[in-house]
This record gives sequence, structure tokens and C-alpha cells, in this order.
Amino acid sequence: MAGIQRQGPEVSLENPTLVEGFPGVGLVGKIATDHLVTELDMEYYASLDCEGLPRVVTYRGGEGRARPPVRIYASEDHDLLALQSDAPIASDAVDSVTNCVSKWIAEREARPIYLSGLPAEREERPSLYGIATGDAAGTLADHDIEAPPDDGVVSGPTGALLNRAAQDGDDGLGLIVESSPQFPDPEAASVLLEDGVAPIADVSINVGELVDRAEEIREKREQFARQMQEMSQEESSQAQPLRMYQ
Repeated sequence: MAGIQRQGPEVSLENPTLVEGFPGVGLVGKIATDHLVTELDMEYYASLDCEGLPRVVTYRGGEGRARPPVRIYASEDHDLLALQSDAPIASDAVDSVTNCVSKWIAEREARPIYLSGLPAEREERPSLYGIATGDAAGTLADHDIEAPPDDGVVSGPTGALLNRAAQDGDDGLGLIVESSPQFPDPEAASVLLEDGVAPIADVSINVGELVDRAEEIREKREQFARQMQEMSQEESSQAQPLRMYQ
């Protein structure tokens, strides 16, 4: 049956936060979620089996385990869930994936944090902004996360998930960080984690290794980034100034 299929042991979570890591501009959501899963030693919990997802498996160098490309990890100790994706989501699969994920989030009564990059050329530390649906705006204020200074739109699967939350009146948070429009951006991903995910989810995340290994991570992710660039901008999760759509 299509949906989210539990493949790991059941976990006991009180009021879990779910961090979404679909790939998009700068691969910031993917890099951040990959690091979160590793840093907090999260356990493989479930996989997405939604219409339109690529029928492939992924594996890690030095490991023999094959796994579906979109997975959910869990940590009881941190009351945390993370959605990790090793494959871009095509436009014709966005609705199906949104239905799968949104329904599961509602059933779990989880608080979702959606991650997106805002293409920007910069010389200083990337700026982080936040948007909210439902009654979640107070969470951003509590953690001094400012709203974006300009009008904009979030596209791709991340935008579709936020759209569903907004349409249904569900609480949801969107974290938007200035990101490289051309290359994987570990620095921007570290800002998402350090200034956004960590305080909101009340977890401690060491981003030192992520920053120190930025060049290595960038090189490893460039092939994936090129695959993403072959898809249209509308199919990639990112934030864009609203004037592009006017």
C-alpha cells in the first residue's frame, strides 16, 4: 500500500518535531538533514512509497545496505523526526508526495519544519528568515527569527507542503536561508541547523564538522546538484522573490 511504510522499530514520541530535507537550491535542506541524522545518531524508521517517486535504491560507500531514496529517521531521545531524500522530486510526483507526508504528519501530531534556500550572492554569513502557517508564527518570534524582508514564493515539494499546511490551517514552519544559487552550500545548511532547527527543536547540534568539511561536502554533492539543475526551477524546492511571478 502506498504511503509511509514503517520499516524500523516503533518509537515513542511525545510532541515530535519533523525536519524536512527535500533537495533544492544549494541543497541546503538535504545537507542540513543529512548532518542532523548523523550527528544525533537517528535511527532509520520508515520509507516513502508514493506514486511518482523514482523506483531506485541508494547505498552508502562501504555499506552493503540498499534503501529507498526517501526515508524518515527518528530519535526518541530528542523527540525528533527527519525526512531524508536522496532523489529530486519530479513535478508530477509533488501532489502524491505532499499527500503522503502531510497526512502522516497530521496523524503523528508532529510539528513540521520545512527547509528552503533563497538564491543570493553574499560575502557574509547567510541570513536566516522564517515563515509560518496556522498558529506557528509565535514560535518564530520566540526564537528571534525574522520574516523575509521582501515578498517571495517557495516552490517545489517544500512549497507544496507549506501550501497544504496553509490551506488546512495546520501549524507549520518554513526556514529560509540565503544560499548559493549554483553550488551545494554547507555554510547555509549550518545556519539552518544552528540558528533555526536547534533552538526550535530544543536540541544541541554540533555544526563544526559540517563547516570544517564544507569543501569535501560540496564536491560530493556537486553531481547531485547538477542532476537538480537539469530539472526546472518549479520542480526544485527554493524561495524566490515574488516579482519573478508577477
